[in-house]
Order: sequence, then structure tokens, then C-alpha cells
Amino acid sequence: MAESKRDYYEVLGVSRDADDATLKKAYRQVAKKYHPDMNPGDAEAEKKFKEASEAYAVLSDADKRRQYDQFGHAAFEGGAGGGGFGGFDFSGADFSDIFGDIFGDLFGGGRRGRANQGPMKGMNIRKSVRITFEEAVFGCEKELDMILKDPCTKCQGSGAKPGTSPETCSKCGGKGQVVYTQQSFFGMVQNVQTCPDCNGTGKIIREKCPDCGGTGYTSNRKKIAVTIPAGIDNGQSVRIREKGEPGVNGGPRGDLLVEVVVSRHPIFQRQDMHIFSTVPISFAQAALGADIRVKTVDGEVIYTVKPGTRTDTKVRLKGKGVPSLRNSSVRGDHYVTLVIQTPEHLSHEAKEALRRFDELSGNTLQAAGSGAGSETKSGKKKKGFMDKVKEAFDD
Repeated sequence: MAESKRDYYEVLGVSRDADDATLKKAYRQVAKKYHPDMNPGDAEAEKKFKEASEAYAVLSDADKRRQYDQFGHAAFEGGAGGGGFGGFDFSGADFSDIFGDIFGDLFGGGRRGRANQGPMKGMNIRKSVRITFEEAVFGCEKELDMILKDPCTKCQGSGAKPGTSPETCSKCGGKGQVVYTQQSFFGMVQNVQTCPDCNGTGKIIREKCPDCGGTGYTSNRKKIAVTIPAGIDNGQSVRIREKGEPGVNGGPRGDLLVEVVVSRHPIFQRQDMHIFSTVPISFAQAALGADIRVKTVDGEVIYTVKPGTRTDTKVRLKGKGVPSLRNSSVRGDHYVTLVIQTPEHLSHEAKEALRRFDELSGNTLQAAGSGAGSETKSGKKKKGFMDKVKEAFDD
């Protein structure tokens, strides 16, 4: 009865606005899970499989889906009786590609695309190289020691022993594919798979080349020069054309992709084309101004600190950053943060000089203790913050 049926959208686990691709994907998952061939003797699984098939047959058909959305299950009450499960008519529903996938999983290999007998580019090879911060900024030359495959010189890449030739595969007739037919609930289903005898090549090598063992390739150790461009950043890659795996059927070699790993620098940090660093300065340099030496990737430069400079002041060294990858003559900037350092170990003479300086510039060492001190419950005057600082200098 229609009242006992679950909502078709709920059966497939999709929303009511799901498109055809979403419906097909959802049905493929449910059908593969509950297919009777995968659950032999399980009546509940068979019931769910039929339920999902009925739901997909309706929702994948535009007209039937429109009727179902308007009238629900009542739109199909008393429908055709002999065409499908439980009196439901499956005529017009296309299950071929879906069950090609399912039966392919059941019997190995899965449904595959048509074998490509034409020239194909070889696979790319991925390697990595570590460089310093400065090498990333200015570029460098590196050398990779690699083992690469080359066409066998003895058999010219055919894989067959000299004087012999590969034969056309008798199982697939040189097509590289075989077609299996399987009985299903919906009739006969054809499943196309890669030929297991020739692995999709369409050729069988009876007598293999002694040098390459029938692969058509030999492995050789080679040194590959890699040019690292100025301005490259961590994680970026350099592509070297045709230094990858050999092509198939006369196709070109793949490429070599070299990922760059940049080591951390003890002073500099990078963000895009800009460099950042921190430079300590003394209190005297900050108060009176002075020339200081600042390290950059180009070497040390002289920067004049202005009198009265505060800590965490940021200065910009124009054109001392990282070159652009597109135009190495264009460089970013180097941003320097000036941090005033507080001395930790002062001589007696230095302490006296600081006290004299404080007396001349406002007597701040005594200001807090003269009026801001408070008395404790015992009647003793509580020491202010500056009193404690003074004691620290006296120690």
C-alpha cells in the first residue's frame, strides 16, 4: 500500500531539490550496499535494494518525478504490474552505467574508460630540495641525484627480445578491453574492463628483452641541474620539462616538479615580498639618537635613530626585501622593529649616573615614594613601587 511506503527522497538520502547527478550518486551508493549479490540470503537487504531502485526509477524520470512531487505515492497506485518489483514498472529507467559499476566491483576491475592506444604523456615525478633563506631571496643552482627510466636501447622500447615482436592479444583482439556480461534483476548487464592478459596494451610479449625484462625501459642514475629563481617561497615548485617518466606509445616524457623547502632564518621572517626583523637599541641610543648597524640580506646598512625614539618603533628599508618572481628588478621592503633594551647588570658608577639623570629630568625615583606611600595596619609606611626599584639598584 502507498501509505506504508517511505518517501523516495528519504530512501535515497537526498533533498527534494537534488539534481540528476546527486540522485545517481546516492542511488549508486545505496544499490551497491544492498545489492543481493553482495548480500546473499539477506531478505532485508533485498527489500531495501528494491525500495531504492523504485525510488530512483521515479526520481530519475522527469515526468514521473513531477507526478510524485505533486501527488506522492498515490500517483502510481494501480500502475503497471509485470514490469518490475512489487508491481512497479521500471520501463524507461536507465540503470546501465550504475550497474556496470556495481558488477565491476563484484567481479573485479570496475567499469573503465576506453583504452587509449595513442601516444600518452608520461607521469610527472615529484622531488623536493632544501635551500637557505638567502638562496630563496637571490636564487641559486642545485643538483638532484635521481634514477630515471630511459627507453631500452636493446629493444628500442618494445620490450620484446631483439628479432621478435609483440603479438596482438588474443583475449581482447588488441583493443585492451574485454566485455563481461552478467545477469542481474534488470536483465543482462555488460561490464567493460581492462584486459587482464595485456593490461590494456593490446599486445603480448612472448619473448622478453633480456636487458629490460619486457618493460621497454632501463633505469639509470642521472644528475639533474635545477635553477631556483630569485624570490621563490617555501612550498612553491620548479617545473623541469620532460624529466619525468617516459611516455607511452611514443608520447613525450612527463615533467619533474621540484618543491622548494626554505629553512628558517634566525633573524629574518618573510611575508610575500617583504622581510621583517627586530633590532635592539640602548636607552641612550633611543633618547639621544645614534647611527646603528642593521643586518639585511644585502649585508649591514647604517640607519640613523632619531632622538626620542620609542620602543617598538618600526622603520622601513625600501628595496631591501625579496625580489618579485615575475620581475627580479622589483623588490619588496625590509621592515625593522626597534626595541629598547633595559640593562640588567649595572655598575655602581652607571647606577649613580642614572640617579643623577633622574634628578635632572624630574626626580621620578622619589616621586612615587614621597606622596603615594600608604601605611599598613602596623603603622609602618608601605613601600611604593619606585622605592622597590631604588632598592634593586642599590643591591
